[in-house]
Amino acid sequence: MGLRVAIQMDPLESINIAGDSSFALMLAAQARGHEVWHYDVTTLTYDCGRLTAWAAPVSVQRVVGDHFTMGERRRVDLAADIDVILMRQDPPFHLGYISAALLLDRLKGTTLVANDPREVINAPEKMYVLDYARFMPPTLVTRHLDDVRAFHEQHGAVVVKPLHGNGGKAIFKVDADGTNLSALFEVFNQTWPEAHMVQPFIPEVSLGDKRIVLVDGEFAGAINRRPGEGEFRSNLARGGYAEAAGLSPQEEEICAAMGPDLKARGLVFVGIDVIGGKWLTEINVTSPTGIVAIDAFNGTDTAALIWDALERRHAAM
Repeated sequence: MGLRVAIQMDPLESINIAGDSSFALMLAAQARGHEVWHYDVTTLTYDCGRLTAWAAPVSVQRVVGDHFTMGERRRVDLAADIDVILMRQDPPFHLGYISAALLLDRLKGTTLVANDPREVINAPEKMYVLDYARFMPPTLVTRHLDDVRAFHEQHGAVVVKPLHGNGGKAIFKVDADGTNLSALFEVFNQTWPEAHMVQPFIPEVSLGDKRIVLVDGEFAGAINRRPGEGEFRSNLARGGYAEAAGLSPQEEEICAAMGPDLKARGLVFVGIDVIGGKWLTEINVTSPTGIVAIDAFNGTDTAALIWDALERRHAAM
């Protein structure tokens, strides 16, 4: 029997179907006979114990410029009318994101939400990864300029990035001479109220930044993302490009170490980032990407693996 599936995500008109992981999940759900609905997080409403959203039934197809057909939007009761919700709107991870996740958490026991919204709140990318500091490069999280200067003096060239950024945005490299370090950190402190992350620049990033996908705690596939011309950031959204990749022994150890915890937390679809085959930098749980490129290189079907896991979890509710 098919499931009633709602995708909480950005407007379908705006997505790039060639590489969008949410679209791949919608295609896979539809292929299994699941009923697919789309809604925008801004329509999420709590009213006297009832959680609703303005959703529309959709059908999707991999045709550029004609990739979806949408029915009329109506108010849908997310507990009574929906079996599975995929929380897939793009970060940033801010109070709006957290508030929506807390509302969805109220569906526990009636509607399966993936990734688990309470655990998404507990596991922001650059904070949750600190649980696995033994696999990370030296890392400083601070707003204090003197501490940044001392860290820079110790390690030379560093990378400074927002604690809750996404997609490679606002990541800066400061060379060993420290030019503009103080000015840059002043801008960071004026722009964001939280602390910021500082790490040594890892030269191996020129050889790629590996995205590894885990499904319900198990390794599903990987791609190596290399920086584009004139860039040190390898994010595909920042001009990077992908190539096929397997796992190093250290990466296998990282996956084995975190897999059981990811599964226990209900973090079904997770993407981790590793540089140089050994340096863990992020654990992406909010709206991970990369499965389309992984499947293109490996001939796999990661979306199907994700739906296998979701169907098992729903059946066990």
